[in-house]
Amino acid sequence: MSGSGNVVGVILILIGAAISLISAIGNVRLPDVYTRSHAASKSSTLGVLCTLVGTLLYFVISDGYFSIRLILGIVFVFLTAPVAAHVICRAAYRHQVPLAEGTAQDELKDYYMENENIDNKSTDNKNIDNKANHIEKEVKLQVTE
Repeated sequence: MSGSGNVVGVILILIGAAISLISAIGNVRLPDVYTRSHAASKSSTLGVLCTLVGTLLYFVISDGYFSIRLILGIVFVFLTAPVAAHVICRAAYRHQVPLAEGTAQDELKDYYMENENIDNKSTDNKNIDNKANHIEKEVKLQVTE
C-alpha cells in the first residue's frame, strides 16, 4: 500500500509542477495585465493545490502523518489567490491600463463611466457648496469690518 501511495503523491506533485510551469509560461507570453493575471491566478492556484494535495497524500499514505499545516496552506491559497488577482485587475482597470489589441469587448466601460460621472457630479456639488460657504464668510468679514 505504501508504494501506491508514494506513486499517487508523486504524480500529483508532478502534475502541480507542470501546471505551475505552464502558468509561468503564460505570464511571460500573454499580452496584457488582465490575461497575465488570469494565468497567474487560475493555473498557478491549481498547480500549487495539486502539489500540496500530493504532498498531503504522500505523507498520509506513506508515513501516516496528517499535517494540518498543509490543509491550512491549501485553504489559504484557494481563497487568497483568486481574490488577489481580481483586486489587481480591478485596480489596473480603474487606473486605465490599456487592454490588449485583440480585445473584442469591454463590458466594464459603461459601468465605470456611469459611476465615475455620478462620483464626479457629487464631488463637484460639494466643491461648489464649499466655495459658496467660503465666499459667504468672506463677505460677512468684509461687512463687519
